[in-house]
Amino acid sequence: MTELETSVVVFLCLLAATGLGAFVRPLLPEEHKAHETVQLLKLVVGMLVTFAALVLGLLTASSKAVFDTTTTDIRTYAAALIQLDNSLREYGPQADAPRRILRAYTAAAIASTWVQEPPPPGDYYQKTPVPGYGTDNLDSRVLGAMLERAQRYTRELQPADPFHQKLAEEALGRFDRLIQQRWKIVEEARGSASSPFDRILVFWLLVIFLCFGLIAPRNALALVTIMLGALSIASTVLVILDLDTPFTGSILVPSQSMRDALAYLSR
Repeated sequence: MTELETSVVVFLCLLAATGLGAFVRPLLPEEHKAHETVQLLKLVVGMLVTFAALVLGLLTASSKAVFDTTTTDIRTYAAALIQLDNSLREYGPQADAPRRILRAYTAAAIASTWVQEPPPPGDYYQKTPVPGYGTDNLDSRVLGAMLERAQRYTRELQPADPFHQKLAEEALGRFDRLIQQRWKIVEEARGSASSPFDRILVFWLLVIFLCFGLIAPRNALALVTIMLGALSIASTVLVILDLDTPFTGSILVPSQSMRDALAYLSR
């Protein structure tokens, strides 16, 4: 289920809970409609609203932190690609093979990760995502194999002097760090939301809107107010889910840093 579909389901469930409360209200005995009972209901609703507001705020802050961290890591990853290419470029023509693979990897990573955007030009890489290899192909075996092949070619270099030996060792160290950064980004892309905790929060919200249906007056203004409240909460859920999955949905980590790295690698 996509982030938008989830938020729509939450919106409909909140309206359904309100409708259930409004339907049950006339069926309740008169003693359940006493002033003391209504006041107790309002106190419980106020407590649940406070808890739900705190949790929604914490979830929004946590998802924003995940999004910001992933954005920073993508920029760091792009800089690591440039540094690795610099090491290989300085080594000389013998390192052209791993450089070509690194360039093709960067272009393929852009095309398969930011599928909503135009892919980089050229026919030296696979533009279409490879199905069946993980979340949005971030952990694609094909992309991983390209990095490993470039690393293997770098290991097979035969330095002729201490200077080239140092460059080869530096490139291999950069390859190791690059692969570690790649898997860090892959794990961040999976999201950090806890499903049981999310269900508990939705349950609180359903109870709140059920109580709204029990105590709200039957007029158009009350109905519009409840609908706007449900819409606001559903949009908050959409923002939380979008921020928590930085490479899917409507709020995406920008690809510009990776595209800048590809432009540098293509020089």
